[in-house]
Amino acid sequence: MLLPMGDTPRWYADRKGHDTPAIIHSGEVLTWSQLERGANRRARAFMDLGVKPGDFVAVGLPNSNTFYENTFAIWKCGATPCSLSYRLPPGEAAAILELLRPSLVIGGEANWNAPKSVPADFVPEGYDDAPVAAPVARYWKAMTSGGSTGRPKVIVDHMPAIHDTLAIPPLVHQGARLLNPGPLYHNAPFIISHSALLGGGLLVGMQKFDAEEALRLIAEHRIDWVNFVPTMMSRIWSLPEDVRKRYDVSSLKTVFHMAAPMPQWLKEAWIDWLGAEKIYELYGGTERQASTVIPGTEWVKRKGSVGRVENGQAKVVDEAGNELPRGEVGEIFLKAADGPGTTYHYIGADAKRDADGWESLGDIGHMDEEGYIWLADRRSDMILRGGANTYPAEVEAALIANPDIRSCAVVGLPDPDLGARIHAIIEIAPETSADALLAGLPAFLSERLSRPKHPESYEFTNATVRDDAGKVRRTMLRDERIRWMEEGRDFRIPAPR
Repeated sequence: MLLPMGDTPRWYADRKGHDTPAIIHSGEVLTWSQLERGANRRARAFMDLGVKPGDFVAVGLPNSNTFYENTFAIWKCGATPCSLSYRLPPGEAAAILELLRPSLVIGGEANWNAPKSVPADFVPEGYDDAPVAAPVARYWKAMTSGGSTGRPKVIVDHMPAIHDTLAIPPLVHQGARLLNPGPLYHNAPFIISHSALLGGGLLVGMQKFDAEEALRLIAEHRIDWVNFVPTMMSRIWSLPEDVRKRYDVSSLKTVFHMAAPMPQWLKEAWIDWLGAEKIYELYGGTERQASTVIPGTEWVKRKGSVGRVENGQAKVVDEAGNELPRGEVGEIFLKAADGPGTTYHYIGADAKRDADGWESLGDIGHMDEEGYIWLADRRSDMILRGGANTYPAEVEAALIANPDIRSCAVVGLPDPDLGARIHAIIEIAPETSADALLAGLPAFLSERLSRPKHPESYEFTNATVRDDAGKVRRTMLRDERIRWMEEGRDFRIPAPR
């Protein structure tokens, strides 16, 4: 049966019981009936504020039960939600809102100066909570990208806000008990958490990721499905062994990871811990041109691969756009199964397609004879040092294997002799000695990286290097440090010799 997404709460309230929990955040339970009634009230309030079918509505809220009341309310209006970080600086928010032109902004910062908005704590008082009838939104979601370059764009997903109640949801099984540890302004957490609800499951959300709290929630709620990013998995693995063993995670059936490169040693550790049959990896873009999924049982035979494209097509090309033989490294291009432009369109940018409709996400890698893909890095992040290519993700994977390093980012900084020098920004805990860590890094890295790939300078910080979704804005970090160099600021610590 095809069901408008906005009608999902009522559908499951009637079939699972009105008092059955749908969403839990910080111990607060929202039942299916409460989700339905709250979304209906909000939908009527939004319509009174001018939201019409076909509009975009920007949502700038932290992870919470209320977030989902708003998304289902937007669908009930026949409109499309666009989730934004509620902490966006005013300049970046203004650039996105100028592109999106939403009829309403929910939450966000006061300095966004949105033409029409309601605060994060908005309560739709006096509105009827009876079912709302509205046309199905043409597009079920819109997400943003590219803010780190100063040229944001909006990616509008072409799937309508409707789903088949009899079909098996993509990735997430029907009735899953799912933990969402990631921020809802990123694509994967938004898709996966809503997929759990569309499939009638229980969604347990985290307002902010914490390694031990994630294990506690898995044990308490008998979670069977979770999507992490490698940074989260690294922080869980870095917990003392007795802390990891304190929590019963045997209920887990599926642990997905995506959105950032996964160090091979870390994936092997998780496979040894939970079993290869439980670990899955996805590679693909928000644009949905094509994607891969590789289960751990396949990965152990092809370590480092992200799988092969099952829905759509992939090829690897050289700088002139010529398709390369299998095994040779080049830029990866994808094509949607139903042709270019069928899965998305941009607002604020043009799709970069070749004459035959192939598109690139900017990733470098190679493909074997059976079509399995191995990623190296993104072309824009690659460091050309003395005529040789260095991929930051490879250096970061080696660094993060050190238990004293919480996270890191590697960038190339200008060098008059080599063209670029490898610089590592290292996040450490306040109690960690940067001097002691630095002294031991050459020996530590020598077991994992060839000497030309070692960072030539470091900086240490207690601040977060990657966001809650494991993303790192290398362009922003690199540009900021180039500016510091021009200003004569002394921020680089030379690598020990």
